[in-house]
Amino acid sequence: MTSKPAERATASNWNLPNALTVLRIVAVPAFLWLLLHDGGATDRWRWWALAAFCLLMATDRIDGQIARSRGLITDFGKIADPIADKLLMIGALVGLNLIGALPWWVTVVIVIRELGITVWRMVLLRGGQVVPASRGGKIKTVLQTLAVALFIVPVDWVRIPAWIVMAAALAVTVLTGVQYILDSRRAR
Repeated sequence: MTSKPAERATASNWNLPNALTVLRIVAVPAFLWLLLHDGGATDRWRWWALAAFCLLMATDRIDGQIARSRGLITDFGKIADPIADKLLMIGALVGLNLIGALPWWVTVVIVIRELGITVWRMVLLRGGQVVPASRGGKIKTVLQTLAVALFIVPVDWVRIPAWIVMAAALAVTVLTGVQYILDSRRAR
């Protein structure tokens, strides 16, 4: 009599990390409403938008830590978490464009890289190749988050540090995008 190999139990999609991911997705419009209120001209609303953005970005880290530490990693989370991240980041960048705090070309560069690498990863995934986030990709996310947060701050003297961090974010964004593609070609 043969026995089947033990199957690994899979986590239910109904768990705290996935709930935080869904919360992040559904909260993006509320964050944008705060940022775009009065065309971004009212400091109080910008501060509330900053608080919402920081809270939502923190949930990204928290849901990942909980999922890994408690074995709650799900296929839904693997798909929804990056979508939530990109919705929030792209929404924030477009919001900053709409209120005139950031030029459109910055958003275009970041969006082309983010969506391009995401599509490229999906194509490779269909072929069975998983492309994990790199250290540079994680640094990119931190720099983009800090830059966006600084651009949301309604204080004039913050513009210079915001641009310095955004320049670093743009450089790392482009370099990591190129690096992912070069590494992929070498792996083949």
